[in-house]
Amino acid sequence: MLCFVVVRVLTRYLLNRTTKTLNPKMRVFAYRASCFFKRNHENSPYNPIFNFFREFAQSTAIPKKQLRVRDHGYDNYMEVEKKMRKVLKFQSLILSEPTQSLPISRLETLARRFGFTRYEAGAFVVKFPHIFEIFEHPVQRILFCRLTRKAILQIQQERHALAEQIPLAVTRLRKLLLMTNEGRLRLEHVRIARAAFGLPDDFENSVVLRYPQNFRLIDANETRMKYIEVVEADPRLRTCAIEELRERVYRERGGDAEDIRFSFMIDFPPGFKIGKYFRIAMWKWQRLPYWSPYEDVSGYDLRSIEAQKRMEKRAVATIHELLSLTVEKKITLERIAHFRMAMNLPKRLKDFLLQHQGIFYISTRGNQGKLHTVFLREAYRKGELIEPNELYLARRKLAELVLLSPRKAKVDRELVGYRRSRLEDEMGQVTRTYVEDACEDFKGEDRVGLDKNAEDDLTSDIGSDVDLGDEDDDFVDSV
Repeated sequence: MLCFVVVRVLTRYLLNRTTKTLNPKMRVFAYRASCFFKRNHENSPYNPIFNFFREFAQSTAIPKKQLRVRDHGYDNYMEVEKKMRKVLKFQSLILSEPTQSLPISRLETLARRFGFTRYEAGAFVVKFPHIFEIFEHPVQRILFCRLTRKAILQIQQERHALAEQIPLAVTRLRKLLLMTNEGRLRLEHVRIARAAFGLPDDFENSVVLRYPQNFRLIDANETRMKYIEVVEADPRLRTCAIEELRERVYRERGGDAEDIRFSFMIDFPPGFKIGKYFRIAMWKWQRLPYWSPYEDVSGYDLRSIEAQKRMEKRAVATIHELLSLTVEKKITLERIAHFRMAMNLPKRLKDFLLQHQGIFYISTRGNQGKLHTVFLREAYRKGELIEPNELYLARRKLAELVLLSPRKAKVDRELVGYRRSRLEDEMGQVTRTYVEDACEDFKGEDRVGLDKNAEDDLTSDIGSDVDLGDEDDDFVDSV
C-alpha cells in the first residue's frame, strides 16, 4: 500500500512540473500512471488502496447559511396583517377627534405621515365599508368619515379582553425579566413590544407601578433610560413552555425519554430539502443538552466548543420562550433585537433563525420586505393559532372585517331596501284586493247595505293586515 501511495504522489509531482524541465518519456509515464489511478479509483470505490486520498465526508453539522423556504400560509397571514396595520392607523386618527368623525379632506392631509399621497387615503377608506362609513355632514354639506358599528364593537371587545388578561400580562412580563442576565429591561424596549405581550398602552402605571411586589421602576433623568426590574424571582415561573410540551408529548406518546429530553418540535415548511447529512445533524442537535433560558450562565466557562454549541441551542430555547410569551405567538425580528444584549442572543439573528426553519418561520411580507416577522411554527396550524386566547380572537375580528367584500356591504343595503319596498307593494296589493271585492259585492247583490257583522269582519281583516305590515317593517328595521 505504501508503494502505491509513493507512486501516486510522484505522479502528481511530475504532472505539476513545467514542460521545459520534464523529459517527454517521463511525461508519457506520468500521464499513463494518472489514468491508471483514476480508472481504478472510479471502478473500485471501496478499495482501501486506491481510496486512500478520497475526499472528506460532508460535515454533519447544521449549515450556518441556508436559503429561506417560503410558507404561503404565513405569508398570506401577513398580507392581511399589512392591511390591518393601515386600518389601525386610520382608526387612531378618527378616534382622536372629539366627535369621532373626520372630514375626508383633513383625513387625506393627516394620512401623509403614513406614506399616503393625495387621494389615496379616500380610496383606501372606500375599500373597507364594514369598518369606515362615509356620510355627508348635515350642516357643512361635506363628506365625513366615521367608524361603523361593527368596528366600534370590535374595539370595545379588544379593550375588554385586554383588561381581563392583565394578570396574565403581569406573569408574561415577570418571565420576560427573569430571562435577562440582570433581571431588568429598559422601559422603552418593553413599550415598543407592548402589543405583542398583551400589555396596555399605559402599562407603566397600570402594570409596573400597580404591582410593586413584582416590579421595581428605576427612574432616570431621561425617559429612555428607565429600567424595569423584577423584585422577586419565583421558582415556579422558571419553567419553559417547551418543557411542558415535552412532558405532555411523553405522557401521550411515550417513547424513549432521552430522545425528547432536549428536543424541539420540528415542522419544516413545504419544499424544504432534507438531505442525509442534514438529517444526521438534526438528530445530533436534538440530543444536545443545553442550559435553560432562566438559568444564570455567568459562572460557566464558555470558551470550549461544547459550551458554544450549548449556548447556541440555549439561544434557540430563549427565542422559543420569547415567542411563547406573546399573545399571537409571533413578534417582529426588530423587537427581538432589542433584547439581544440582555438575553445573550447572537448578532446575526436572521441567519441564526434560518438555521432552524423547522422551529421558526421568518416572513418578509407586511411592509415591502422591510419588516421581518418571526412565527412559532408549532403554535400554528393552517394559518390559525392552535390555542387561541380572548385577545387574539378579538384582534382577528378586525381581520374578518377587513376580508369582508365591499360588495357584501352594498348587497346588504340593497337587500334591506328591497325588503321594505316589497312589503309596501304587498300591503298595497292586499288593500286594493279587499276594496275591489267589496265594490263587487255592493254591485252584484240586491241588498243595499251589508250586515253589521260582515262590515266588522271586513274592517277587522283590513286592519289586521295593515298592522301586520307595520310589525314586519319594525322587524326589518331592527334587523
